[in-house]
Amino acid sequence: MKKILVFVFLLVISFLTVQAQKIQTPSEFLGYKLGDKFTPHYRVVDYYKYLASVSKNIQLEEYGKTNEGRPLILAFLASDNNISKLDEIRRNNLRLAGIINEPSQPDQPAIVWLSYNVHGNEAVSTEASLQTVYDLLDPSNQRTKIWLQNTVVVLDPCLNPDGRERYVNFYNPIKNIVPDALPFSREHVEPWPGGRANHYYFDLNRDWAWQSQIETQQRMIVYNKWLPQVHVDFHEQGINEPYYFAPAAEPYHQDITKWQREFQTIIGKNNARYFDRNGWMYFTRERFDLLYPSYGDTYPIYNGSVGMTYEQGGSGRAGLTVINSDGDTLTLKDRIEHHHTTGLSTVEAVSQNASKAITEFKNYFTESKSNPPGEYNSYVIKGENIEKLKTLATLLQRNGIEFGYGSAKGAQGYNYFTGKRETFKVENNDLVITAYQPKSVLLKVLFEPQTFISDSATYDITAWSLPYAFGLQAYATSETLKPLSAEAPEAQNIMNDVSDPVAYIANWNSLADVKFLAQLLKNNIKVRYSEIPFETGGKRFNAGSLIIARTSNDNLGKEFKQILKNLALASGVSLQAISSAYVDKGADLGSDKIRLIRKPKIMAVTGESASSLSFGEVWHFFEQQIKYPLTVIRSEDFSRINLNEFDVIILPDGSYADPGNEKIQQWIRGGGKLIAMEGAVSQLAGKKGFDLKNKEEVKKNEKDTNLYEDLKVYENRDRENVRKNIPGAIYKVNLDNTHPLGFGFPGFYYTLKLDDKVYQYLSDGWNVGVLKKDNYVTGFVGAQVKKKLVDGLLFGVQEMGSGSVVYLADDPLFRSFWENGKLLFSNAVFMVGH
Repeated sequence: MKKILVFVFLLVISFLTVQAQKIQTPSEFLGYKLGDKFTPHYRVVDYYKYLASVSKNIQLEEYGKTNEGRPLILAFLASDNNISKLDEIRRNNLRLAGIINEPSQPDQPAIVWLSYNVHGNEAVSTEASLQTVYDLLDPSNQRTKIWLQNTVVVLDPCLNPDGRERYVNFYNPIKNIVPDALPFSREHVEPWPGGRANHYYFDLNRDWAWQSQIETQQRMIVYNKWLPQVHVDFHEQGINEPYYFAPAAEPYHQDITKWQREFQTIIGKNNARYFDRNGWMYFTRERFDLLYPSYGDTYPIYNGSVGMTYEQGGSGRAGLTVINSDGDTLTLKDRIEHHHTTGLSTVEAVSQNASKAITEFKNYFTESKSNPPGEYNSYVIKGENIEKLKTLATLLQRNGIEFGYGSAKGAQGYNYFTGKRETFKVENNDLVITAYQPKSVLLKVLFEPQTFISDSATYDITAWSLPYAFGLQAYATSETLKPLSAEAPEAQNIMNDVSDPVAYIANWNSLADVKFLAQLLKNNIKVRYSEIPFETGGKRFNAGSLIIARTSNDNLGKEFKQILKNLALASGVSLQAISSAYVDKGADLGSDKIRLIRKPKIMAVTGESASSLSFGEVWHFFEQQIKYPLTVIRSEDFSRINLNEFDVIILPDGSYADPGNEKIQQWIRGGGKLIAMEGAVSQLAGKKGFDLKNKEEVKKNEKDTNLYEDLKVYENRDRENVRKNIPGAIYKVNLDNTHPLGFGFPGFYYTLKLDDKVYQYLSDGWNVGVLKKDNYVTGFVGAQVKKKLVDGLLFGVQEMGSGSVVYLADDPLFRSFWENGKLLFSNAVFMVGH
């Protein structure tokens, strides 16, 4: 009897223990089954907080907030033994990578990082994360308990809460009680701009390396403190696609290692095993390549991880249920189950190969430090433009790339600007980067003058080399140069000391100078610029340099100097005080070559007709980078607006109903300035009143005609289009830097060419930025496109009455990482037309 009582007692204790350990499923917590509706972001956060309150195997970290104030969170999952040692595991992982220069321990759990919902309207990802995190924490799930013995799993349930909420708030209020599966019904058609992008309409999946957006900046601080062995980026594709998982398609970047390729296949085959068991269709090795460095798969790869993209059919068109082109019905529940399956399958495969993953991770960084890839062992970026160099240094720091300044010797190397091998001297303020460091692969990828492309059918841009993007003179050398100092030489004073100065001058050659100008104008400080270069006090100043005269700003009184100093300090520029308006060379300050810059009232057009990405770049530039007022008008409301309220109108890339109508032309003739970008430029070409004309196609010479050219193989139809394609290549533009649109530049500018658009030279205007022959620099360009991109206009200005039209055929603000283009765009806004 006593034995029976003991047995019953133990049974009751066991039952109560299980009950105490039981964790609510997502459906139990939310009050509806996953897949019945889209979960608001705050409820997603609530569930993760709930899990942290009831399970000892999870730690939450809020690593930041979005532009709209929503929390960005990470969940760290580990076994009972490892959860209390997370920081030591993290630090040991950095020792394995050589980031922390201390002895490492090899018996380290493998780190798996799962990132969900970087595109807001690919909303299944966050829903799937809820089921995945539950299964990994469920105390009754013996399989996942085993996996967590030798893995640490990091989940980011939503990289883009603002975009996701834009989609969820569109869908939930307008869906039918019984969801309508017809793909053309209202609940499957998102309004502009859609939920894909973040608050500023930036694609966060293209921002990993550039870190232009606040969400990325905050996330990468944490990511680079962990450096996982495996990273998965969960996405959705069109409703007619099944499921994609790795291995990826060619082109692979040449520095992707054998192990990184092999482990993709190992994980892919494990995913395939589960999909085959359920009869689910999928594809691999197609479409999604590994080249462009700023994706959620490639950036981790170039940082030692095995990075992968998983793509579920669906996206913003799918809603809760949709009928695809095959007549099959795709539900949100299906999509959740597929992402949930690959998430767990990935953790399982990593657990089964954890020791190998750790060994290869350490080998990757050991090789990086001792035998860096590529022909160049050092990079030198000249310190001629201190303000731009500071911006580049900030980008390198954010990516964990080590650098210093100066070197004890000169060297020979590849000159990015001339394309030739030359001897050069290293000055104390030159930025010097050695490739012998943990991040040598990422360094090489970001700086390589020519990116090797194994397959021209690529998914994104094929050129991004930072010296061209920043417009900074640089050299790549096979010699090993060690920086003399980790710190930049002391910059000159913000303001030199001159008694009774007549004016202060700021050179014009960087975004920092634009920020300074914007603050001067906002504070109603009168500022002028010089049309021509000049020299005074032993210093040379570019055309466009800002002149702030004391007599024009008498209203500021004794505070004048301190106000200027504070604004200069905040903007990161240096001011030269001068005691006389008489200059050594150039125009004196009273000359008619010195022009007043009037404070412009600026409008940007948005809405259905505009590209959301292009408008977002403009919006972000004004609001976050130079902090200057911008009025945003929907294209649908444009006809009702009194244009005379504005001095500048910006038409981002788009397809507008009538962008050059008589109303706009009348406004321009009255003194307005129209800035047209990309597609807006092409819409003005050939329009009455505008001098711009499309460049004719190159006509074939009869001798060159191939009678069999039109005989094509059906199997190669996708590759035939490549001849007409330019996914993103760099061209050197000849620039007239005497024109206000070219102020602050040398006689050239590197542009990122994204299309084949080039125009005839203006016959009645200023051809400021043009292509001549042999202006191609790097990146893939189809044969037909390459023939067309010669002898034509890319950037120009047409005077119309008292106003002007600025043509920007290429995007100078591309993804906000094309740093040198920001000065060109600013010239269009602030300098042209005075």
